[in-house]
Amino acid sequence: MRRFHQALLPAALVLAACAQPAAQGNDWQLDGESSSVGFVSIKSGEIAESHHFSNLTGSVGEDGTAELLIALDSVETGIEIRNERMREHFFQTGEYPQARLTARIDLAALEGLEPGQRTTLLLQGTLELHGVSLPVETEVTVTDLNGERVLVETAQPVLLHVDDFGLTNGLATLQDLAGLPSITPVVPVTASLVFERE
Repeated sequence: MRRFHQALLPAALVLAACAQPAAQGNDWQLDGESSSVGFVSIKSGEIAESHHFSNLTGSVGEDGTAELLIALDSVETGIEIRNERMREHFFQTGEYPQARLTARIDLAALEGLEPGQRTTLLLQGTLELHGVSLPVETEVTVTDLNGERVLVETAQPVLLHVDDFGLTNGLATLQDLAGLPSITPVVPVTASLVFERE
């Protein structure tokens, strides 16, 4: 299970996003238009393709409660039939419409971060995906943009193992439908999230 502990980028991203304003006591909301969560699939052992989700929402409360929601049916692979297959056979969005990342953080830990400054944090949270809820941890870089907006990014790509979430059968179905010899079951994930004070 240790490998999975490094597989959640946005959970920690959400957490870090609101770290600076501890003294302010205000909620922070995700700027979905300025944020992104992406992943890379590798097929036939050597062909890598980039994908992303277009519908993200999130917030961090003044008590340090953080949440990020990813609408899984907003997956965008650049090919519509592949989007449909990902929704139906891999994520099974009819039953599991979203991934949810939550955590509680000590906002005072980043108090005093000035506009333009950045720092790196190791944060812990919980990822709920495909009916499975597991603890996770990841390293993120937090940048104060202007005192009212904060950028949270994965310090490096993190690896998501599909079998940790019971997604192995769905991956096998995608492989069969596409007529591929293989699809790598380890997925690099990155995120860049912007939070703005309400």
